[in-house]
Amino acid sequence: MSEALDELFLDGEDRMEKAISQLKKEFASIRTGRANPLILDKVSVEYYGVPTPLRQISQVSVQEGTTLVIAPYDKTIIKDIEKALAKADLGITPNSDGIVIRLQFPPLTEDKRKEITKDVKKVCEDTKVAIRNVRRDMTDDIKKLEKSENLPEDLVKDKQNEVQKLTDKYIGIAEALEGEKEKEVLTV
Repeated sequence: MSEALDELFLDGEDRMEKAISQLKKEFASIRTGRANPLILDKVSVEYYGVPTPLRQISQVSVQEGTTLVIAPYDKTIIKDIEKALAKADLGITPNSDGIVIRLQFPPLTEDKRKEITKDVKKVCEDTKVAIRNVRRDMTDDIKKLEKSENLPEDLVKDKQNEVQKLTDKYIGIAEALEGEKEKEVLTV
């Protein structure tokens, strides 16, 4: 009987961990005023008819903290990379010299910082909702197991308390990440 409960917990914790991983990915792609190559993770370039992640077909480096330098391995696709960057709507105009593309990150205005902070809060809230959904699923599964396997009421209550503690732990992690990201965005 406890084997099913253990499996339920492992699955639930794994799903909560995935929600946190997704949150970290989302936060990495949010602009903070400093150049961060991770912002390019969502950019795909048509390379020989195949959409290819930009970072697989070029070297991306940070220059002086505010400029991303994109050096394609194949110089013939520089125009395609420029089109992909324009289509990605990063809010930055790519500058090309025919060999490399530079993305100059302008300093963020206070209004833009506040806007980005709202985005950070929304992304974090979505993650917390996902974690709570996992909690709901786990609680429902415990109730089903209680009926099907005739589990003692005490055990069910203990397991539901453990589910709540697990939920609180992951929501705390999400809120800590949110605080770090807000601090990073608001730092001039």
